[in-house]
Order: sequence, then C-alpha cells, then structure tokens
Amino acid sequence: MTTRERELVETFVELADTLVVGYDVIDLLQRLVERSVYFVQATDGGILLPDAQGALEVVASTSERSRLIGLLQLDAGEGPCMDAYLTGAVVSVADISETAARWPRFAAESASLEYRSMHAIPMRLRDETIGSLNLFSDHPGTLPAEDAAALRALADVATIGILHERAFREADTAREQLQHALDSRVIIEQAKGVIAHTEGVSVDDAFEILRDRARRSGRKLSLVAREAVEFRR
Repeated sequence: MTTRERELVETFVELADTLVVGYDVIDLLQRLVERSVYFVQATDGGILLPDAQGALEVVASTSERSRLIGLLQLDAGEGPCMDAYLTGAVVSVADISETAARWPRFAAESASLEYRSMHAIPMRLRDETIGSLNLFSDHPGTLPAEDAAALRALADVATIGILHERAFREADTAREQLQHALDSRVIIEQAKGVIAHTEGVSVDDAFEILRDRARRSGRKLSLVAREAVEFRR
C-alpha cells in the first residue's frame, strides 16, 4: 500500500468514526474539507449546502479566502461550485483565467483572491445532490481521474451520513407530531365528556360545541378542549 492509499484509508476511517449517534454535522464537514485539501495538496477548500429554504450557504471552509470565494459564487449565481450542485457532476477548472466567457464575475473575483484553479465535487447520493465539496489552488492544474474518484468517495461518505441524520431527525419530528396528535385527541375526548355532562347534550353535540368555540376564538381545538377539562376540575 502506497503512502497516498494509506492516507486515503485513514481519512475514510476518520470520517466513519465521526458518524456516531448525535454527531456534529459541522465537525464532519470540516474534517471532510480539511482532509480533502490535504489529500490532493490543494491550497484551500470549502463546502456548500442548502439551508431549510433551499438557499446555498458556505458551511465549512479552510480559510477566510475560500469562504469568500464561495460567497462570491453564491452572490453571482455562477461558478464551478454552483454548476456542480445544480448538475450533480464534477466541475474541474484547470485555469480559472480561461473561464471569463463562461463565468465573468467568478473569473474576475477569483483572480482578485489569487486562485488559479479549482475543482467542485458534488455531494450526491443517487439522484439527490445535497451540496458541493470545492477545492482551490494557487496554481493551474488538472484534477487527476484517480483523485476525482477518491474525492467523490469521500464526499459520498459525508453525504450518506448527512442524509441518515436528516432522516432520523425527520422521523423524530414525525413521531413527536403523532404523539402530540394522540395527546390532543385524549384531551378532546375528555372535554366532550365534560361538556356532554355539564350541558346535558350528546357526545356528538358536545364535539360540535367544542369546534364552534375554537372557530369563534380562532384557537386550536386542543387548547379549547384543555380549558374545558381544566375548568371542570
């Protein structure tokens, strides 16, 4: 096993060790970008992910300079990072100075930050792209195919971890919502019984009374029901 192969294996192990219960997503992404920069001997790196509204943000970077170039691409709406995220394909730029026709603002602003080449790796699982891993260098150069494959594999590990964490979080939210609905239904049934007893009406009519009170007050049915139960107590 060569030194680079050993370093790559160690990086996979390090990322896998990070994926424990309750792990810190930001820590995972920071490790990913730092190890990726080291592995391909880039100058800097950064990661873009969408927020809850779908707007991309810089969530990890190895320097202020790389954070700025990420923000500049987001502001301009153009550049390798954006293309990698939107297409789900690796976007490799061997010489940024030759991209002025394709990405005019990106080319000009990269020059001001003295980056000469960059490579954007989509963070993707099957048909879903959740972000991009972006590497910047102070000198022109292509990204060897074996390095691109290794970076995609590293990005895949982080992507799987993030999607699993998201699934668990959404499942927890769904369980909480279901439990809230069940708890609310118990209160409503109790309130129906209270109103039926105190007002001498049927249980069905008691429910209609509850609904009418909730509508007229503009409040949730469960809150009105809770008031009826607590008043009875």
